[in-house]
Amino acid sequence: MQPISSSRQAYLDWLRIIAIVGVLFFHSAMPYISEWGWHIKNKETSNVLLEMNDFLHRFRMPLLFFISGTVSYFMLQRNSGGGFIGLRFKRLFIPLLVGVLIIVPPQVYMERLTQGFKGNFFDFYTGMFTTGAYPHGNMSWHHLWFIAYLLVYDILFAPLFVWLISGNGKKLLQKLSWMGSKRYIYLLIIPGTLVHTFLLIWFPQTGDLVHDYGYFFYWLFYVLAGFICIANPLFMDSLERNRRFSLAIAFAGLMIINYIRWNKLEPWTFGNHVKHDLFTYAFLALGGVVAWMWVLAIVGYAKKYLNKPLPILSYANQAVYPFYILHQTVIVILTYYLVQAPDGVGLKYTFTVLITFLISIFIFHLFIRPFAIMRFLFGMKPPAREEKDRRSKGAKLIPAQPEVI
Repeated sequence: MQPISSSRQAYLDWLRIIAIVGVLFFHSAMPYISEWGWHIKNKETSNVLLEMNDFLHRFRMPLLFFISGTVSYFMLQRNSGGGFIGLRFKRLFIPLLVGVLIIVPPQVYMERLTQGFKGNFFDFYTGMFTTGAYPHGNMSWHHLWFIAYLLVYDILFAPLFVWLISGNGKKLLQKLSWMGSKRYIYLLIIPGTLVHTFLLIWFPQTGDLVHDYGYFFYWLFYVLAGFICIANPLFMDSLERNRRFSLAIAFAGLMIINYIRWNKLEPWTFGNHVKHDLFTYAFLALGGVVAWMWVLAIVGYAKKYLNKPLPILSYANQAVYPFYILHQTVIVILTYYLVQAPDGVGLKYTFTVLITFLISIFIFHLFIRPFAIMRFLFGMKPPAREEKDRRSKGAKLIPAQPEVI
């Protein structure tokens, strides 16, 4: 196997950015759809936005976890196992702590205001630590659950990841190179699809890590697949070569799922025997396959067409992680006031997306990017390290260390 040059990760950087922009569109739509509970809801809702979110929901988090697996591989090119865990702790736990203590509380406060809370934010915050965990209490990590899960996955997988980049691990990956020929690469989707099929109906998503018995195992297989695929270039080449096939299966599967949804034929519409119905597991298996196929198709097409390190990429790659941390709080604060306005859903949604983007970018550019302490709190590299990595790109076979997610 040939080492992966720095130019070959440009498409992964673009994918990371596109995925976070997708999260922006997704979360901005949540106040304006009828299904799925959220912190603040508009009186009028949109079926179009519901369909958009149903589509994005199938692969947005799987794609992010897959990309995060590739990031772990690149980080281990410069760090030992212990150094990798230390770096992940610094880049993930510190921002998570900042998020729980500073970024997320305004979201919960705005939600409590809609539920009848009469105090100011100081009243809310001083009592937050004695109320317990959300939703019954006010302590929460909300959208930052992704960071918590990723930290746990990297700690659990660290020994395996270190071994896979060692001599023996590389030999095993070399022996598995046959998976990069024909369409054997799709064997990677089997474990995650089995989890999606047989566990998720019994264990709905909680996002609390400790009780998330289904989704905790579902997400981790995307992290593992991302690491394995980037560790053997033949696997990524296979995703690129088979991208049309992946897209065809993803699209056809989505059409079948939507036919079932739109005709109200989903298994859980037929009563309490759903967990013992063969159709339930067939439907969930299809959902698992569709999610994987969208991820593999998107990665394959990105590798083919987005492997271009344009000048804007460096700035966007720095911004994407702080942007993710900030964006949902901005959305909740905006929509608290927007839902009280008489304007239509389309105008409110457009305003939510644009203003959230601008506010989040301005906060990053003016208050996070220029200051070393703020960069540290939001999981960014120090300015000197960022400049050194930027200058080293293209000069070495080992790429400059990518951002966190």
